[in-house]
Amino acid sequence: MGTLGSTRGFHVSHHHFQVVTPGFPQFLLVNSKPQHHPLPSLSPCVRHLASSPKSLSIAFSLPDDASSATKIVDIDPFLVVKKKAVEVSALLKGTSIFLVGMNSTIKTNLGKLLADALRYYHFDSDSLVEEACGGESAAKSFKKQDEKGFCDSETEVLKQLSSMGRLIVCAGDGAVQSSTNLALLRHGISIWIDVPIEIVAKNVIEEGVRIPGMELSYSETDENQLSTNLSVLYEEMRSGYATADVSVSLQTEVASQLGYDELDAVTAEDMAMEVLKEIQRLATVKKMMEEAARPF
Repeated sequence: MGTLGSTRGFHVSHHHFQVVTPGFPQFLLVNSKPQHHPLPSLSPCVRHLASSPKSLSIAFSLPDDASSATKIVDIDPFLVVKKKAVEVSALLKGTSIFLVGMNSTIKTNLGKLLADALRYYHFDSDSLVEEACGGESAAKSFKKQDEKGFCDSETEVLKQLSSMGRLIVCAGDGAVQSSTNLALLRHGISIWIDVPIEIVAKNVIEEGVRIPGMELSYSETDENQLSTNLSVLYEEMRSGYATADVSVSLQTEVASQLGYDELDAVTAEDMAMEVLKEIQRLATVKKMMEEAARPF
């Protein structure tokens, strides 16, 4: 069975892992069989999104002998995403999805939402690397003492994740910083979640979102300096992010198309719908290319 990955086919199944990284999370070191719906979540923090999704309202008229009444029906945005996910799931055939881009609340919430909608597992690669190293403090210390060894740990985590199917992986920046890691992302579909610097800066200050390589604490008075530092980091990582199979921009492809005046108005559901549409488009193009290559 082929996947929608860019360069090679991948049979969707779970494999027994060879333990290379000491202390790798035990819940991954299992010999598991392919799962069937419904799939349980392996992440304790997969829950209803912290954001408050907006309801969609549909107005329609009910004919009456005397007058016409208008009834407003609220539709749960998650149900709209879920319906789209059912369509896309048949095309994905268990192919894993890797979300790349700067850490942000919207990226995290999007990953959890997609996992719920597609009935996939959800993982954050940076969190797994930290767990493999013995925690956040140990990971920071390890990176300072042996940066190459730390990078090898990132590669090992990606190697094990890429050998599985049915995953939504929020990938850290290390995933796009080496040719080896980029090749591992080709086992699935990689999607660049492009979030404006101002949103990322707000997440760092107000919600404590951590950006690898920027370990300082920032307050509202440091917002200008933070934005500058994030802009520099963004430009350094941009070429790596751009290698993704698909890019989804919060500002130009979601907020603008939906007519939002404020970028904060964009929800994880809005982003999820755009991501699912892009995956559907990618699958359609792949199918057309396969059909064109068939002999008459």
